[in-house]
Amino acid sequence: MKFSKESLKINAAKVTDELCEVILHQIRGIMKKSGAVVGVSGGIDSSVTAALCARALGPQRVMGVMMPEKESSGESKILAEKLAKKFGFEVILDEITGGLAGMKCYERRDEAIKRVFPEYGPGWLTKITIPSKITEKDTFNFFNVTIENEAGESKSKRMPLDVYLQVVAASNLKQRLRMTTLYYHAEKRNWAVVGTGNKDEHMQGFFVKYGDGGADLKPIAHLFKVQVYQLAEYLGVPDEIIRRTPTTDTYSAEVTQEEFFFGLDFEHMDLLWFAMENKVPAKQAAKALGMTVEQVERAYFNIDRKIKATEYLRMEPLEVKAARKKAASSKGKKKSM
Repeated sequence: MKFSKESLKINAAKVTDELCEVILHQIRGIMKKSGAVVGVSGGIDSSVTAALCARALGPQRVMGVMMPEKESSGESKILAEKLAKKFGFEVILDEITGGLAGMKCYERRDEAIKRVFPEYGPGWLTKITIPSKITEKDTFNFFNVTIENEAGESKSKRMPLDVYLQVVAASNLKQRLRMTTLYYHAEKRNWAVVGTGNKDEHMQGFFVKYGDGGADLKPIAHLFKVQVYQLAEYLGVPDEIIRRTPTTDTYSAEVTQEEFFFGLDFEHMDLLWFAMENKVPAKQAAKALGMTVEQVERAYFNIDRKIKATEYLRMEPLEVKAARKKAASSKGKKKSM
């Protein structure tokens, strides 16, 4: 197929109309709900999702919920309020710090970090990052933890597996509490919770199961991040949101999504992923993107690996009936051979 840097360009007007039609049908026609609740953070994905819902349902049938906690960026609230004003929907603030403290989110995370850095304590900032870009030769599947004291001095170390797992498990409580908060506001109105994850997050597993992955519908889960930006431009999302660097909004020290999870900027990653899906030879993709064949091949490998490794996150709960059916089918095939 023909492949170029323009391969992910969409007709934003047409896509917007199609998505609005789907949102309206799914919420009112299928779920029999009358409105939409969206968690808004001042990020590009939640902003586009809220704008689409306001256009599909009418702004009076959309509620944006800001759910900051003590480690959230203060900029998020300002941008979320600006978004709500621009598109005319109601926005409320539901602070979740107390709930997270009650669930020992911070305590359990800090306990694990202290096993790496005993000096880590109150007032210090922290984040976790991957060590290299996915196109580099020596890409390892591990994470570093970085701490920063009040004087701005920082240290980084590779995390042992048990520390990494505990830090992530504790931090995931933030996404899960936000999900339950959204469902409270949705259920009291008989409205639907609308997910905000894009294709990069949904397919590569950059979400928390039954956390930010928990929703009634996911209208942009099939769109690459660069396509979400195209919709944002068309819809008129405020420039400050469009220009904002995507972050995790999970750790006290700011960390970009590229540093924490994806390992590559969205413009290159999305085009490489599209090329991989459409079986574009690495040599052809490399020429179009100004990369080496080896870099493209590493990107193909790492993106595919991440999709396969996170398949369990996208699975529905396994049931006994389904397992028995699969086992019976397998036995039947063996007998016929």
